[in-house]
Amino acid sequence: MIQELKGKIIEVLNLEDVTPEDIDNDAPLFGEGLGLDSIDALELIVMMEKEYGIKLKNPAEGKEIFKSVSVMAQYVNEHRTK
Repeated sequence: MIQELKGKIIEVLNLEDVTPEDIDNDAPLFGEGLGLDSIDALELIVMMEKEYGIKLKNPAEGKEIFKSVSVMAQYVNEHRTK
């Protein structure tokens, strides 16, 4: 799941010079980690809905879910409907 998510993050956000190996499983996705911003968060929310059937009702939830790829993978495994 972690490798799959890394690939989808790179694809959805068009991270041209980033490979899955470049993304640390536990590094923050926002701020000093991958350096994603709020627009990227919206893209990730849409991707999670399309790919895994996960609807985030509260955008603040995303802050917790998108802490790192590891946290995101755990959340997807627990909540996916597809």
